[in-house]
Amino acid sequence: MADSQLFEDTFTVTTTNSQKYDRVSRLSGNTESGETFMTLDVNTELYPCAVGDRLHVVLASTLSLDGSKDNNKGWREVGSGEQSLADLFEYVCHGKIYRFEDGEGDSIKFFTSFGGLLLYMEGPYKKLTPLKIDYVYLLIRKS
Repeated sequence: MADSQLFEDTFTVTTTNSQKYDRVSRLSGNTESGETFMTLDVNTELYPCAVGDRLHVVLASTLSLDGSKDNNKGWREVGSGEQSLADLFEYVCHGKIYRFEDGEGDSIKFFTSFGGLLLYMEGPYKKLTPLKIDYVYLLIRKS
């Protein structure tokens, strides 16, 4: 995991719920080790998901492959032919981690908003330590 990648793991989708909104489903899933749990809102019109899908999830502070900061450079301002971390994934969002809570035992919970699409994750403190209240990129690909 590079310095810009704050979290990386693979989740198996255990439930989907698309009853509340037309093009958004709330996915729930666990890592293979069962240590980390995630609930994520996904625009299923752009990125359809089903129970049993394995999602490789990364939270990163920048899309630069070398880990350099964006320096107020938007994700759309990538030069032609310039590679970014987003090229390696199928679904990319930018949002803000806005809240942390203590979990049971040595686990913590955090909440992130990607323009109203929410991510909730709970897992071991040691694995989620690099995260802080800040802007992040969510990158997902099916594995």
